[in-house]
Amino acid sequence: MPHYQTRGTIPHKRHTIFRKPDGQLYAEELVSTEGFSDVYSLIYHAFPPTMVKQIGEPINVAPDIVLDKNMQHRSFRGFDVPSADDYLESRKAVLVNGDVYISLAAPRRSMKDYFFKNSQADEMIFVHRGEGKLHTLYGSLDFGYGDHLIIPRGTIYQFEFRDSDNRLFIVESFQPLRFPKRYVNKYGQLLEHSPFCERDIRTPQNLVTIDQKGDFLVKIKRDDLIFPYTYATHPFDAVGWDGCHYPFALSIHDFEPITGRVHQPPPVHQTFETPAFVTCAFVPRMYDYHPEAIPAPYHHSNVDSDEVLYYVDGDFMSRNHIEKGMITLHPIGIPHGPHPGAAERSIGQLQTGELAVMVDTFRPLKLTSFAFAIEDPSYHKSWLY
Repeated sequence: MPHYQTRGTIPHKRHTIFRKPDGQLYAEELVSTEGFSDVYSLIYHAFPPTMVKQIGEPINVAPDIVLDKNMQHRSFRGFDVPSADDYLESRKAVLVNGDVYISLAAPRRSMKDYFFKNSQADEMIFVHRGEGKLHTLYGSLDFGYGDHLIIPRGTIYQFEFRDSDNRLFIVESFQPLRFPKRYVNKYGQLLEHSPFCERDIRTPQNLVTIDQKGDFLVKIKRDDLIFPYTYATHPFDAVGWDGCHYPFALSIHDFEPITGRVHQPPPVHQTFETPAFVTCAFVPRMYDYHPEAIPAPYHHSNVDSDEVLYYVDGDFMSRNHIEKGMITLHPIGIPHGPHPGAAERSIGQLQTGELAVMVDTFRPLKLTSFAFAIEDPSYHKSWLY
């Protein structure tokens, strides 16, 4: 999916002699996916990335699942998530299954004392509020309101927030996040009909080599445990790298909507996919232009997927009483549709200013104790009139 990038200084040929000014060898590291069969990057370190001083006791961060089988439309007030100073402590899993964890976070402070690596899941972090820099071994990414930050598994990173008002919608995928197949040609290039293209993808910049020894805490997540590793060298000691495995950003504001004479189904809003779920971005767009079109979506039965919508901004045309940061869950097996009056009032409207992120999972989602703490228990009755 990502295209070839190179940063810093690398040797002319792979796996050949590449020395520091003092004559010692740089340490070459291959970061590969699906064994040696998928995308990879080659990184050249000032020190071997294997110098571990200490491994502490792991901390259990497994979601507290309280409802294993859900058969009810639900709504959650995402901005009721309390702020926390620490980034990892602020992450609260709301909806989970064996393929994906959907979490909310409201960190107040930058990650100054440690680094983080999710060794088992790709992360899509949608920035609802806040701005700053995402620091990685590959360079840094500036981020702000509306950015999807895609951080592939195995990437050590550190958030630097500009201030304390930050709101994040986090999707952890246990399978790689890819661009939708119908958006790319056989060579991996995004096609003309795709709602975004390579120009919209922001890649890491400003590679800085931190050539330091000391005690550097990296918190590594695997199997719902966080293992505290203390390394003898700084994690961001790369002098150069090249390849196709790296973090990147895509702004929701750069997503170009696909419209039609009559209502278009959700796949036209798709951003990423895995075999287990898809994600979408609903953005400001012109409404359907058939003279008798009903712009509001028709009723829909989810036969194969749980539908999760995260409301970002604007007036979502098919719903009543929507708040910023709200999450709705419409599960497999029962229909959902426009709220009372939504279809009628959409007729004749020319455009919408909505912003939302959707996650459709192909296996049912489970609810955590935190989900119940922020739930609006009356949501399933909101279609009555």
